[in-house]
Amino acid sequence: MLVARERAERVESRVEDTLSLPYDRRLHSRQRACMDGGEHIAVMLPRGSVLRDGDVLRCEGGRLVRVRAAPECVSRITVKNAVLLARAAYHLGNRHVPTQLGNGFVAYLHDHVLDDMITRLGFTVAVVNAPFEPEPGAYGQSGEHSHHGHTHSHGPHAPQVKSEHDSAIPPA
Repeated sequence: MLVARERAERVESRVEDTLSLPYDRRLHSRQRACMDGGEHIAVMLPRGSVLRDGDVLRCEGGRLVRVRAAPECVSRITVKNAVLLARAAYHLGNRHVPTQLGNGFVAYLHDHVLDDMITRLGFTVAVVNAPFEPEPGAYGQSGEHSHHGHTHSHGPHAPQVKSEHDSAIPPA
């Protein structure tokens, strides 16, 4: 089995293999997966690493593997008016929904409750099978961010956090 422990910062040679993963699998820094050609790979990146479409992994022995966002069930809002598109993105972002922003569209992993909300706001939602590459966020890829002396996470198992300004802050 191939083992990948790092990203290739510069791709000096040819990429030999492709690993297509849906969004939820690209969030895991340590996993076993099956590459597109059928060979198995162990991804052992530093904890908190997020794989993005186009990343290249360097395997032990020097072999290079390109990561691809696999097609998955995505809801897509297509609007030519930038203000309306921003309105849709605002309502999704207000619910902390990972969103992919493109020229004239906003996409999110298919969710019938969100589709209903967006439809009630007057938008048309198309359910498509497409790669999903959401925005990494303003504070990096790990889902954690810091401000005024402390850090916190919006993940489901967020630890309690302390700073010089406050006592323990329970997770959101």
